[in-house]
Amino acid sequence: MNNNDIGKKGILRVLPSRLLKRYLFEYLDTRVIFVSDLALSLVASIFVLFLITMFAGSVASYQGPFSAWWICSAVAATLIALLLFKNYKTVIRHAQLRDLLGIFRISATKVLLMSAVLAAGSILKIGGIFNKTVIMALLIDFLLTSFLLVALRIAMILVYDIYKSQVKERLNRQRVLIYGTSEKSVAAAARLKDSTHYQVIGFLIPHSIASQYKIADMPVFGYNGEDRLKDLVDGFTLDCILFASEADAKVEKDALIRFCSENGVKVLITPGIDEVVGGRIMKNKVRGIKIEDLLGREEIRINEDGIRKECEGKVILVTGAAGSIGSELCRQLASFGVKMIILFDNAETPMHNLRLELEGRFPGLRFVPVIGDVRQPERLDYVFRKFSPEIVFHAAAYKHVPLMEENPCEAVLVNVYGSRNVADKCIEYGVEKMVMISTDKAVNPTNIMGCTKRLAEIYVQSLGLAMEEGRVKGGTKFITTRFGNVLGSSGSVIPHFREQIEKGGPVTVTDPRITRYFMTIPEACRLVMEAATLSGGNQIFAFEMGEPVKIDDLARKMIALAGLKVGSDIEIEYTGLRPGEKLYEEVLSSAEDTDPTAHDLIRIARVRHYNYDEVLEVVNRLETLSRDVEVTEMVKLMKQTVPEFKSQNSRFCAFDTPGQPS
Repeated sequence: MNNNDIGKKGILRVLPSRLLKRYLFEYLDTRVIFVSDLALSLVASIFVLFLITMFAGSVASYQGPFSAWWICSAVAATLIALLLFKNYKTVIRHAQLRDLLGIFRISATKVLLMSAVLAAGSILKIGGIFNKTVIMALLIDFLLTSFLLVALRIAMILVYDIYKSQVKERLNRQRVLIYGTSEKSVAAAARLKDSTHYQVIGFLIPHSIASQYKIADMPVFGYNGEDRLKDLVDGFTLDCILFASEADAKVEKDALIRFCSENGVKVLITPGIDEVVGGRIMKNKVRGIKIEDLLGREEIRINEDGIRKECEGKVILVTGAAGSIGSELCRQLASFGVKMIILFDNAETPMHNLRLELEGRFPGLRFVPVIGDVRQPERLDYVFRKFSPEIVFHAAAYKHVPLMEENPCEAVLVNVYGSRNVADKCIEYGVEKMVMISTDKAVNPTNIMGCTKRLAEIYVQSLGLAMEEGRVKGGTKFITTRFGNVLGSSGSVIPHFREQIEKGGPVTVTDPRITRYFMTIPEACRLVMEAATLSGGNQIFAFEMGEPVKIDDLARKMIALAGLKVGSDIEIEYTGLRPGEKLYEEVLSSAEDTDPTAHDLIRIARVRHYNYDEVLEVVNRLETLSRDVEVTEMVKLMKQTVPEFKSQNSRFCAFDTPGQPS
């Protein structure tokens, strides 16, 4: 198929839709209605003339001159009546009773004018006949003309109503080419076969000339450059290109997806079978492609048998269960045969929504929502005493860097004191294992949030070491997991950019040089569960985060995916680094600072060990200072305990010790 063929076929495909669209959304030309009314009126008169010539007593009298006189008078009378009352200008689909009465006026006027012409012809002896038979014929003409004109309008209204929904559905269906010819692509085409939203017109394969074969009875089109893509888009009035897998989308993120963004073609993707959006499973659905689909990497393989063996039949407690990481942990844990999941969080509405989602997806599993705060030891004690959890995933934390820089006391109370409360209860009630979620910002921290997470790591690890040395009684294994930013988590940069784009901008970037490491929420949670099976206890695991992403590039790609252009449609504004923020995050899993594990993407961080008694004294003192809102003394103590904590772009830079390592 050459380009001309595409153009011709595209026109042929588009033409019916354009006619249907005109019929649906535009009014019929008044000339069409005028001619239709004139034609039906003449049909009525000709039919009546036929009746006269067939059944009148003196047939010969009504042939020849009379027939011509009758037809001419019918034409003239109809034209005058139509032009006089202008009923043809009425919008038929909106016709009302008074509009139908207008038709009777037209028919009556026509018959009266014909009567006058025929009577005059009879008097002048020039072909006209006017007797009882003719009067009866004129009456029949009136009735038949009225009937035909009314029937035309009723028929048009009925046809419009009958086909309106079908035609609209056809017009609203977006024309789609499916990328690739893999099994997933063919399956996607099959799922969309009866779709009311999408019309699949074929498959699209790269690095190929136009193809001459079909798959699943659909043509396969090749392309080897943007010119060919433009021909396909124009020739088939293409609306969308659908990717059946994230892997295909990532391959084409700098080529085909960029082309689509620049040329107003939507990019769709079929999400994973268990992807949850807004609390709903996206099974067999199609959605627009998101930046998360392009930044994520190949699916991380985990030891599912090992995780099942670790969790099956056990009571699991997840703190911060309603958050981005906590909720995903609950979803994934629910599929590993656990006995019960206790959802612990202080956010009422997110907890309510999570409970409804989980109970809908896993009706055979018991979920216990508990509204509580890790800063309240009594509430934690109730949960541990009543439900006896065997494994605890501690995800509750304050995480936003600028906000915690402004509220350091709350950061200490939640991230340090709260983590201590959870860890202490794990020992008190004989929990087998506690997995704590930490962050890359705990590595050489430059802000309050990162330092509080490092202090939580220090407390948990020193407590575990004290147990190993016999100085503290207990058998809980403590595992800490570090990873960077998660894509799409609440309050993170991607949802923030998306909201700014939806509002028309500007999109705010702190610095054009700033970079961050990203990981999707599901893959982060998989690695957290995998780390829980690898550790013998008291280890800090760092995840391989892949390549850093330039935030400025991220913003530009998101704008392009929204079908907009930087500068002309939406602006990017650079606002400067926020308090505690640094340009480049630390590399978590470099070989110099970590040791390998059985999983390629998980390494063990080498960190300095602390004495538990000294750490306990510091944590107690930090709790007191934070409750008393003694910010200066509290931050100074944090910097003394974590000497690598050196503030950046913050009011707390004044407390850094000269010569302190960065």
